[in-house]
Amino acid sequence: MEELIRAFKAFSPEVVIHAAAANVDQCELDHDLAYLVNALGSRNVAAAAAMVGAKLVFISTDYVFNGRAGRPYTEFDAPDPINIYGKSKLAGERYAAELCRRYFIVRTSWLYGRHGKNFVKTMLDLAGKRDEIAVVNVQVGSPTYAGDLARFIAGLIETELYGIYHASNGGECSWFAFAREIFRLAGLNHVRVRPISSAELNRTAPRPAYSVLDNYCIRLQGLPDLRCWQEALRDFLKGEVLS
Repeated sequence: MEELIRAFKAFSPEVVIHAAAANVDQCELDHDLAYLVNALGSRNVAAAAAMVGAKLVFISTDYVFNGRAGRPYTEFDAPDPINIYGKSKLAGERYAAELCRRYFIVRTSWLYGRHGKNFVKTMLDLAGKRDEIAVVNVQVGSPTYAGDLARFIAGLIETELYGIYHASNGGECSWFAFAREIFRLAGLNHVRVRPISSAELNRTAPRPAYSVLDNYCIRLQGLPDLRCWQEALRDFLKGEVLS
């Protein structure tokens, strides 16, 4: 914490974007790591940001919800996470709100982009190795392009409209439908996508069955909303496939 405070005092940032987090399945295996990184680490960043008077953007997750509502979640729905990742991220949200007066909590979902590991890049990589790929068909969410999220955050931090925001590309789909659209738009018609259950995938951490986010506060305050997920994916793949 002392090193963090020294760094913040040295750089005196006007805005801090806190996007670090421990992996979903890793959190389920190591609860201490989950809360050290996602909760206490976020507490430290929030406290340091408050100390220098910086605005804080805390990137959070659709996994703070249990997935049983059967409709898109707004910012005013009560969180009820079903895995340790979601519980520790929710604790981080609460630290951010308690310790830093100038905070934006931005919940997003199914994030992908040019950098880092993500579902779109994994599917494109597997398409070069297999003709058939098994993908879960019982989890529904909103795929979100990192570039669109970044543009939204860039606009948000220019305001004083503090609070919690849901920011995902519009619409919804299963991971199975997402994969099929990736291959269709990329022209990889030789790949067959086979639907499977969550049990067949055998992931360590349970996932919410339906975690679609409603960007309700964006609309209420007249901020520019994110476009539909299909359009965002199309534009992302144009760059990825041609590069």
